Amino acid sequence: MHEIGIASAILDAGEAERACRPGSKLVKIGVRIGVLSGVDVEALRFALSALTANTELAGVTFDLQSCTRQNRCLACGCEFKSGICSGCCPSCSSENVALLGGDELDLAYIELEEA
Repeated sequence: MHEIGIASAILDAGEAERACRPGSKLVKIGVRIGVLSGVDVEALRFALSALTANTELAGVTFDLQSCTRQNRCLACGCEFKSGICSGCCPSCSSENVALLGGDELDLAYIELEEA
């Protein structure tokens, strides 16, 4: 379950940001997770909960945002969303599409509360 390693890295990033602002408290961390990232959102949620239980981070909220697949048709330039598979362009029916998004795993934000 690689979600434990990902959860640990998320918490490390939050703690590093908090350390830059002495006296602040980590409140919330937002994470963007693409459908193609290979991350199981519920497993990540469980890992974050397990790693923060009975620690000073127990009250931190995690906003795990799922991101759909975004495509661009290379024939007509139409941008569209799809499921895991790209499918055909809804504008011209071309199968020649490029991936624009859906594979991300990004920290969207870290929210701190000043002392």
